[in-house]
Amino acid sequence: MVLFSLVATHADIDLETVAQLSTGASELATSALAGSPAVAGAVVLATCNRFEIYGEAHRPDDVEAARAALISQISGSTGLNEQLVARSFSTRTGSDVSRHLFSVSSGLDSAVVGEREIAGQVRRALITAQHEGTASSGLVRLFQAASKTAKDVGAQTALGSRGLSIVSVALDLATELSENPDWSTKKAVVFGTGAYAGATMSLLRERGCTDVSVYSSSGRAAGFVATRGGTALDEETLPGAVAAADVMIGCSGSDSRVEASELARIRSGSPQPLIAIDLALTHDFDPAVGELDGVELLTLESVRLAAPQEQSESLEQASSIVAGAAGAFEQEREARSVDSAIVALRRHTMNVLDAEMEKVRARHGCTAAAEEVEFALRRMVKQLLHVPTVRARELAANGQQDDYVAALEALYGITVEQPAARTDAAECPVAHGGPAGAPSRADQQTA
Repeated sequence: MVLFSLVATHADIDLETVAQLSTGASELATSALAGSPAVAGAVVLATCNRFEIYGEAHRPDDVEAARAALISQISGSTGLNEQLVARSFSTRTGSDVSRHLFSVSSGLDSAVVGEREIAGQVRRALITAQHEGTASSGLVRLFQAASKTAKDVGAQTALGSRGLSIVSVALDLATELSENPDWSTKKAVVFGTGAYAGATMSLLRERGCTDVSVYSSSGRAAGFVATRGGTALDEETLPGAVAAADVMIGCSGSDSRVEASELARIRSGSPQPLIAIDLALTHDFDPAVGELDGVELLTLESVRLAAPQEQSESLEQASSIVAGAAGAFEQEREARSVDSAIVALRRHTMNVLDAEMEKVRARHGCTAAAEEVEFALRRMVKQLLHVPTVRARELAANGQQDDYVAALEALYGITVEQPAARTDAAECPVAHGGPAGAPSRADQQTA
C-alpha cells in the first residue's frame, strides 16, 4: 500500500482558486473510491486556506491513476479545466506525505504560524472519513500520528503559546482600525455555527464583547447560542442586527453571502462605522463591501500579511519534533510492509511441519514419542524462523522490503499477497461521529 497526497494551499496559489477547488469537497472521497479501483482510501482536509487530499493506493503503479481520478473528479464538481486543476495541486508520495501533514497539523504550515485550530481540523477530517467509510487503515494511522505530533509540539515547545490564530489576528486588526478599542461596547454579528465560529465566540468573550448575535443559513443558530451564549438570528432579525453592528464576522462559507448593495441598503441609516471580517474560504461577504462608505473589510489575505513571526528557536524545536515523528512513522510503515511476507514464510514453514507430523502420527499414532518429536520440531522451526524475521525488519527499515519478498519467491516459491485495506472499528480506534453530529459543509468552515 502506498500513501500519497494532493496539496493546494495559500503558499502556492491564490485563495480564490483554493475556494473553487474545494467546491464539492464533502463528496470527493466517496466518489473517488467508487469511481476508481486505484484509490484504496481517501481523507479530505479542506480549510480556509488549503485543500488537501490524502490517499492510499494498492501499489506504486496505481498512484498516477489515483491522482488522475481525483483530478477528474474535482474538475467535474467544480467546472474547472482539468489542466488548471492538475497545475493547482502538488503531489507528494513516500515520506513527504507524513512530513507535510505533521507540519500542517502542528501549525507550521499555517498563515499564522503556530496556530492550534488546524490540529482540530485534521482530527475532524479523519473522523468524517471514517464515518463515510473512506479512511483506509494506512490513512487512519497517518492522521492519528499527525494528531499526536501536534500535541507533542504544543506540549514541548513555545510555538503558539501566545494563543495566536487567524481569528485572534483578525480581531487585533479590527481593534487597530476601531475608533474605540473597547470591545465591551461593541455589537458583533457572527455568520456560521461551525468550529470556526465557536472559536470566534470564545475570543470575543475573552475581549469583553458580550453583545453577540449569530446567524446561520442552515438554521442552527438557536442550538449554537444555547451552549455558547449570544442571540440567535433568522432571516427577519438579521437586517436589524447588521444595521446596529460595529463588527460582523463571516465564518460559515455558505452558498449565500451578503452583497454590497444589500449591505448599503441595510446600513443606510447607521451612524457608526462597520468592520467586516471575512474569514470564510468561499466569502460570506461580497468583496465590494470594502468599497462602501463607513465599511472596512478584512480578509484572510489581510490576516496573513499581519500575522507576526514566531521566534526562530521555537520553530526549529517544533520542526525537529515533526521531522523525528515523520521519520518514526515511516520506519513503522516500512516494518509493517513486510508483515505479509513474514506471515507467508511462517505459514509455508508450518504447513511443511504439519504435513510431516501427519506422517509421524499415521505411522506411530498419538504416542508420547510422537508428541516429543512434534515439540522438538516446532522448537527447531521457531529457531530457524528467528533470523529471517529479524532480517525482514532490518531490510524494511532500510527500504529493501522488496528484496526480501523477491527472495522468498525465488527460494521457496512463496507468493506474498498484500491484505486489503480495512476501515472497520478494529483498525479505526478514533471515535466515529454520528450522522446527526456531523457538521455540514456550509457550517464547518474553518481556518
